[in-house]
Amino acid sequence: MQKKTAQQGFTLIELMIVVAIIGILAAIALPAYQDYTARAQASEGLSATAGIRSEVAVYVSEEAALPDDADIDNAAAALAGNYFAAGDVDLAAGVISVDFTSGVHSGETMTLTPDVENNAAGNPAQISGWTCAGLEDKYLPSACRP
Repeated sequence: MQKKTAQQGFTLIELMIVVAIIGILAAIALPAYQDYTARAQASEGLSATAGIRSEVAVYVSEEAALPDDADIDNAAAALAGNYFAAGDVDLAAGVISVDFTSGVHSGETMTLTPDVENNAAGNPAQISGWTCAGLEDKYLPSACRP
């Protein structure tokens, strides 16, 4: 006499439910990941220009004017990152522009504008922060959102 064994495994409906759940999770997670990636790439422009922003702040505190100095502009032009190349960072009247050449923001420009506090004579005295523009607000680094 042969003993019957119970079937093992999943039914078709159970497998279809699991596939549907995975599909729903993927539909939610993919856009969130893409936004996260875009914000990270935009943050590179902010972090890579930290030294130039410091030089601009020192110039403003010492000269009471926004720089249009070739030395600072040359240092800005030498910056390079994963999503922008050397020569893609420019400084004009204290405003730093980063032209993205790859990644999600390829072909777009992020500008970093100093928030200047003036002294009693009306001349720039110090920089209280930086405002970013040029990209969608949701992609701008939180440290410099308007």
